[in-house]
Formats: sequence, structure tokens, C-alpha cells
Amino acid sequence: MTRDNDDEEHEAPRGLSWWQATSTFPPLRNALLAGLLLVLGVAFELLEAPEGLAIAAFIAAIAVGAWYFAQEGWEEFVEEREMGIEALMLLAAAGCIVFGLWEEAAALVFLYSLAESIEELTFARTRSAIRDLLDLAPKHARRLVDGHEEEVPAEELRVGDVFTVRPGEALPTDGVIRDGQSTFNEAPVTGESVPVEKGPGQTVFAGTVNGSRGVEVEVTRAYADNTLQRIVHMVEEAQGQKSGAQRFVDRFASRYSPAVLIAAVLVAVLGGLLEGDWTEWALRGVTVLVAGAPCALVMSVPVAAAAAISRAGREGILVKGGLQLEALGRVRAVAFDKTGTLTKGQPEVTDVVTLNGYEEQQALQLAAAVEARSEHPLAEAVVIFTRERGIEPAVAEDFEALVGHGASAWVGGREVWVGSPQLVAQRVATATLPPEVERLQDEGKTVVFVGAGDELLALLALRDEPRPEAVRAVAELRRLGVEHVSMLTGDNRRTARAIADHLGLDEVFAELKPEDKVAQVTKLHERFGSVAMVGDGINDAPALATADLGIAMGTGGTDAAIEAADVALMADDITKVAEALRLGRRATRISRQNLLFSIVLLAILIPSAVLGLLTVVVAVAVHEVAELLAVGNGVRAARRPGPVPASA
Repeated sequence: MTRDNDDEEHEAPRGLSWWQATSTFPPLRNALLAGLLLVLGVAFELLEAPEGLAIAAFIAAIAVGAWYFAQEGWEEFVEEREMGIEALMLLAAAGCIVFGLWEEAAALVFLYSLAESIEELTFARTRSAIRDLLDLAPKHARRLVDGHEEEVPAEELRVGDVFTVRPGEALPTDGVIRDGQSTFNEAPVTGESVPVEKGPGQTVFAGTVNGSRGVEVEVTRAYADNTLQRIVHMVEEAQGQKSGAQRFVDRFASRYSPAVLIAAVLVAVLGGLLEGDWTEWALRGVTVLVAGAPCALVMSVPVAAAAAISRAGREGILVKGGLQLEALGRVRAVAFDKTGTLTKGQPEVTDVVTLNGYEEQQALQLAAAVEARSEHPLAEAVVIFTRERGIEPAVAEDFEALVGHGASAWVGGREVWVGSPQLVAQRVATATLPPEVERLQDEGKTVVFVGAGDELLALLALRDEPRPEAVRAVAELRRLGVEHVSMLTGDNRRTARAIADHLGLDEVFAELKPEDKVAQVTKLHERFGSVAMVGDGINDAPALATADLGIAMGTGGTDAAIEAADVALMADDITKVAEALRLGRRATRISRQNLLFSIVLLAILIPSAVLGLLTVVVAVAVHEVAELLAVGNGVRAARRPGPVPASA
């Protein structure tokens, strides 16, 4: 059965058992009714009732059972000028009717419609499973108005409104905590079940559950645009985007179905001419139509892809589409950004060494003047360090970011700059770096210099600790069979090497500008094939776009990061990279299993039909059971991924 993933005619019932779904899913209801009419017709035959009663029952079974798939086949033929599987089945049923095989025609229609409706229901339920997330956000909220609570529908909340959340309650929409502190279970958004402690000024998301204490939250996103809504929307869009394998199967099926019809006609005509038994060979031709229909082949890829993308979304991993899911299954090398990816992204100043007779307070005051205008994590650390010591930054003008090196600004009539040792070589041609630099870098610290004009004022050492889970994340990638894990960073080589050695990375590329990261990703692709780049989705956007697969991590609520990458990890957890690769590889493996199974099945059924070893009813029964097996195998991709075995 052909189907465009982005255009489902029948919506899957949510929250219902399979038995309850029969009354709310029309194709399945019609298929079961066709089965009852078929049984009624057979009963009339066994009871030797007038022949017209049995034929009438069979005709009714054919009409009811074919109602939906006949419409789909006609629409496909009219709109796309293509002959689909539905047309083959209708022609096969018509062939049975021509030869007076009413019972066989009714059985064919019943078995096909039953299998197709079950398959369609399974596929639709798999695709819509992600929508269950929307039920986690309450439909009402307690909005604060003039200090009093009033219960309102969540849809009425507007940006700037304040609502209260009691312990144990879920948040109706995204917001920022204005008063109170509590723990929040963010599993619906990030896939991470460990509660997170949050307080005033921190962001909270729709559907997350408040833990221990009540809080007041200011709305930052309307209900219709909250994080859960956006996740569901992105997953549904992703499920509508076909992978390369699926596009190939669709193109193949569009040419294969007419070929099956031609083959069936040739079997009937040539067999009749050679042996003279036109009835026998016409029935064999009808059987070839049924046996050759590529139902399982067409459904071999989309069910697994839809199931895997849905599962990923529930784990806080947003995959942009089938092509990206396919790319996850091919990754052979992974390149990580350092700051905020392999490390916590919260560097702290650990050492201050003054130079050329300058006092520490004066050097820090000038450094903070420049860094207060910068958005770099190192700059923020310098500003925090100076403020904790009660030092107010000087007034700076004409700020300029020196990409890949540092920043500068004019302070008190002098150009003050803060940057890497490479910047020192550009600004102070005669400078000799102090001996402390190598020692600090060997300790895994980043060294930046503070200068004014062509004079050095001080050096600052900062340390950004590796994430606690980074070693485990790298080990899991290796157990998955990733051949090469490296780091791309703008930091100095000694600092980068110290962190890389601690994490067990294969290679480190340091002192890189954004364009250098792009060049290194290209070189990794030439060496290993498919390369995934993992970064924050904003600063590393060029490298993410260049890589075969860009993965942005820690992006809860960040639109820019989500848009920049092929895969977005809502959790600030680097182990999700291996989890995403596992999902992609499992979906790819299942799709290949289904493709092989479908091809082998066709290779057996078609010759058997030509040789007269199958009847029409047996052919359709075997064919549709095989299709359901392929669908059931594809649904396995929706299972939650387990830990990577140590022997993998």
C-alpha cells in the first residue's frame, strides 16, 4: 500500500485498545464487516441456500471491504498517474469475478482490507504516539491577578502573565521562575528523569512536573507555542520527510506495479496459447497479480522510520527527518566542540599573574571593561570573578570582537585587549611569554592575556571542567563502533590536549577559528566517510552545517540551536549522542531486514504463482501476513534504547 507520510487520511485513535479502535477507525471496521459478510456467504453455501443469497453476501463483502482502498487507488491513479498496489488487488478481484469465483474474490478483498487496515492503524498509532506528550501539560492554570489566583484555560495565558504551580503539578506552558525554588522532572522535554533544581530567573518547560515546593512562573511562551507543542510539531514534520531508502522504494514500486500487471497478462496469454487451458492460465495470471504486489516492500522502511523518530522525540532527541535518521545510522566519526559540549561551559578564573609592575585590581578592572561587552563564556567568567571581588569594570567604548583570538575596546583613551597567546604575538612583537603559561596549560587551564596597546598587563588562567558524563559518552561511542572521536576547539593545544587525554579522545585540533573547524570537518569526512559534528548549534553553526550530520546539544527552549542542526538534543547531556546513534542504527538495521525479507518473499511467491502452486486466497493470505510481520518488525524501532553492551 502506498502512502505519503505527510498526508494521513485517517487519524489514529489515541488512548484506546485495539478492540476499542475497531469502532472508531473506519477502514478496520469495514474490513471486519466484510469478513462477517464473507462468513455469511459461506454459511449460505454450506446450508445449500439459494445461490443468489451467497452471491449477494459475497458482493456485499467485496463492496464494503474494497470501499476505502478502492478510493485510495483511484485517487493515486488520477492525481499521480500511477498504478498502486490497490489497483492490482482490484484487478485480481475482478478477475476472480469474471470466472465466477465470488467466494475467492470476497476472501481476497477481506484479507487485503483487513491486513491493510491493521497496518494503517499500526502506522498511524506509531506516528501519533508522540502526541501523547501534549496530555502531560494541564489544560488549566492558576493565573495571578492582583495577588489573587484565578483558574483559567491554559490557552488564555499570555506572555508576561504569572501563574502558580504547586508541588506535584505539571506546568501548562513555558516560563521563567519569578518566586520560589524547587526541583523539576524534565523527562518529557529532555528525556532525562533525574530532577533538576531550579530557582528565580531559570527557565522551566511545559509538561515538566514540579517537585517539592510551590513556585510562581512568568509566561515566556503561549500555550500553543510551548516546548511540548514545538517538539510534537517537529517530530510530525520529521516523520513526513522520507529517507533516501524510502524514496528509492517508492520510485521502484511506482514502476514495479505496472510491471506486475504486464507480467500477469503475459502469463495468462502465453500460458493459454501454449497449453490451450485459458481458464487455468487466466487464474494463474490473477494469482501473479496478488503474489507480486509489493505491500511488504513499500512498508519496509516508513514504519521503522516513523517509530524511531517518535521514540527519539520522547527521549528528548529531535531528528529533523528520514534522511537525518538514515545519516545517524552511518556515522563513523564524531567531532566534538570543547567548551559547553565536552566541558561544562562554565569556566572559572583560577589564577591571576600580573606583569610589568601592574596591580591586580587595575588589570582586572580593564579586563572586565572589555569582557563585559563580550558573549564568550570565558568573558563571562572574567566578569563574574571581578565582581565577586568588588571590582567594578571601567567604562569601555568601540568594542570589537576579534574572532578566534579575543576582544578589544577603548578604555580611558587606550586600546585595551584581552585574548589568546596568539593575539599577544600580533599586538606585542617583542613579548616573551612568561614561564607560567606552559605550566598552567599543562594543568588543563586556558590562559588569556590582558594588554593595553603594545604592553602586557596580566595573564588570567581559567579552567572549564570536563562534564562528569563525558568519559562514559566517549566510551559508549566506541562500543557502538564509531571509529574516530576527536575534539575541535579554539583553545590552545596544551589545554586541549590535557582534556582530550583525560577523556580518551583519538585526536585534538586546537587553536581553530570557525573556518578552521569547517576545514577539519571536511578532512575528517575524507578520512572516515560519514562525520557527525556535536556543538552548541550557534557558535559552531558553520561546522554543523558542513558535517554529514550536525548535532546540537543542550537546546531546551533555544530556537536557533534547533534550527542549526540536523539533530537537536533537548537535554544538556552528552550521552544522548550515543543514544541518538543507537536509534538511527537500529532503525537502519530493521529497515534492511524488512527490505531483504520482502525481496525474498516476492522471489518465492511470483514463481510459485506462475507454476500454479498457489491459489488466489493462499497467495493473498501469505502476502498479507508477511506485510503484517514487516510492520510488526518496524514497530520495534519505537522501543526505548537500552544501554550499550560492553561487548558491542
